[in-house]
Amino acid sequence: MEQHRTRPTQHGPRRETAPGPPRQPRPGKSPLPPQAGRAAGGGVVRSSRADRTGRVPQRRPAPPAAVRRPPARPRLTGLGGGLFCAAVMLALGLLTGALFGASPTVYGVLFLPVCVLTALWVREGDVLIAPVVVPIAFAVGLVPVADTGGGGTGDRLMGMVTGLATQAGWLYGGTLVAGVIVLVRRVRWVRRTREAKGRPAARRPARP
Repeated sequence: MEQHRTRPTQHGPRRETAPGPPRQPRPGKSPLPPQAGRAAGGGVVRSSRADRTGRVPQRRPAPPAAVRRPPARPRLTGLGGGLFCAAVMLALGLLTGALFGASPTVYGVLFLPVCVLTALWVREGDVLIAPVVVPIAFAVGLVPVADTGGGGTGDRLMGMVTGLATQAGWLYGGTLVAGVIVLVRRVRWVRRTREAKGRPAARRPARP
């Protein structure tokens, strides 16, 4: 029969190895963060924020990117409003002379919406210029519509004067419409400015 050899147990004190210098991290490997530890299988166990505070951190959703909306209506300066009104009325005068036989009535009807657009599109700081440029634009656009007679300079001037005299109703009506719109816009703008000045500045909340 075979006898198994047993190793005799040693009852003497165990040898303790002297502590050596701490291991330096190898180049190319970053040292573990202070909250990381070694797992039983050699892996790395990192203490998460949920382990420390007892609640799972929730990420706030990123705010949606601001969508730039186009302005509700164009904003023209005083000079821009005058050029716009004069150019549109000159184009309408040429169109009336080509399609409607230079009818002053058609030209007067088309003058009203141009007055409304000019009074609405001029910015609030220059809104008082609208009732001034509207009659000038009416006279500019009346050049191709007025009856020039023989076609000379004197006949053209007489046709312009006659057109302004006979179409004074459309001229005054368009100027009055523009003036009413300008007056309403001016009152609203002054009221908003006073409210903005009288309103106390809101205190910003302190950041944590």
